[in-house]
Amino acid sequence: MAQITEKLLAIMALDPARAEIDFEGKDYSWGDLARVVGAIEAALESMQLPAEARTGIMLRNRPGHVAAILAVLSSDRCLVSLNPVLPDAKLFEDIEGLNLPVIIADETDVARPGIAESFARGGTAVIVIGPRLEGVRLLAGREIPECALEMSPGVAIEMLTSGTTGAPKRIPLTRAAFDESFAGFTRYERGREFADQSQLRSGVTMVANPLTHIGGIYGCIGALMAGRKITLLERFSVETWLDAVRRNRPKVAPAVPSAVRMLLEADVDPADLSSLSAMISGTAPLAPELVDAFYKKYGVPILGNYGATEFAGAIAGWTLDEFKQHWQAKHGSVGRIHANIAARVVDPESGAEVPLGEEGLLELKGDQLGPDYRLGGKAWLRTTDRAVLDPDNFLFIRGRSDNAIIRGGFKVHPDDVVKALHQHPAIREAAVVGVPDERLGAVPAAAIILRDGAAAPDPESLKAFLKERLIAYQVPVHYRIVADFPRTPSMKPSAPGLVALFEEQAA
Repeated sequence: MAQITEKLLAIMALDPARAEIDFEGKDYSWGDLARVVGAIEAALESMQLPAEARTGIMLRNRPGHVAAILAVLSSDRCLVSLNPVLPDAKLFEDIEGLNLPVIIADETDVARPGIAESFARGGTAVIVIGPRLEGVRLLAGREIPECALEMSPGVAIEMLTSGTTGAPKRIPLTRAAFDESFAGFTRYERGREFADQSQLRSGVTMVANPLTHIGGIYGCIGALMAGRKITLLERFSVETWLDAVRRNRPKVAPAVPSAVRMLLEADVDPADLSSLSAMISGTAPLAPELVDAFYKKYGVPILGNYGATEFAGAIAGWTLDEFKQHWQAKHGSVGRIHANIAARVVDPESGAEVPLGEEGLLELKGDQLGPDYRLGGKAWLRTTDRAVLDPDNFLFIRGRSDNAIIRGGFKVHPDDVVKALHQHPAIREAAVVGVPDERLGAVPAAAIILRDGAAAPDPESLKAFLKERLIAYQVPVHYRIVADFPRTPSMKPSAPGLVALFEEQAA
């Protein structure tokens, strides 16, 4: 039995009356969760699904779905994530192509037109849950699996990537990888070791990222294993986020970079943030200027981190103590590499390791990365991130190598252009992609979200602004002002969605 399984089983049994989830202003106890967990487990047993059987969950940020996660992981089955916010055609394609014996889904999702037929074509049984722990039932006509049973030995979650630059992929994350990842994660918590005695703790963990994203489900599982109360946000808005902070008074709160910008622009009352000793931000590049602006205005450090679905969580990040000691000297770093991870930077062409302080491609090694990349082994996992590693093991991410725009033979990295756009006083957030060009092959195009009340700059003045900060070939050719970007579930701008926006504009 994996450590993650043992911890979840032990924690669930400690105090059924203790409140564990705050959702939309109402508390739900461990006993409420255990009742639904037991009902889901009974339904799975009635289908004779053994440990390590692949079990789908259409994940939403709702209490019933936390119970579903507990039921699957604490019984050593494999959780296969499905994203219910996908368009019907894509969701139905997943349902029919994954060969899942059972899918756990919300009452609201099983009511979608056409989904019952999709379940039937996939041969899957369906366990229906209420969003707020109302109950569990089998979907009429879909009580028994009709597809061949598939096992995923040792796998905790088959997790969808965010699909920032292309189609999402499903990554198998082992229980051993999660054990190692959570061991590294405890460096952020003073006085707590991963292997300590199971107990219920004070404090609150806010889960604002979608459970379909590694940041959301990682935060949720981590809080459950730590015995810490969860305040669960179904979706981000400034007011819902602030309301959760006011109501629960957490010491630490999460916010992706786009959310941090919205909070800054909303000019929130500093008293609303008075409980916070820090904020955590991941999932997307975090501009150091944004950290500085928030810290100057509210006195709250923003602790960035670096991870990926493929890593089963973060492999580098800032602690509060390190931020206070080193932020100015290590300005722009994503934090220090975890002690259980080895990292190096290599030349992208030769593969040779470059000296500390020089840029190249990041390579990693560690037990949480899977059996092929264990510490002590020879193999390194090569990422697509351009990075610098300094002598103190602080990591700086310069951008991605795989989304470079080749403009007439010149390489343009979108992250560099976005950084320049964010310096414009009228721009709240920007995203840059390459779009086809008959003469040059591809050119950069910028989608822009304006600050509230700001007038849109005309393209020529914006180009002049950027030419003072960029090389001429880096300056975007096309611009589009938008209310919001097409986004992935983790709130990152979606490159395919942005390309489609500019294709529509050109049509």
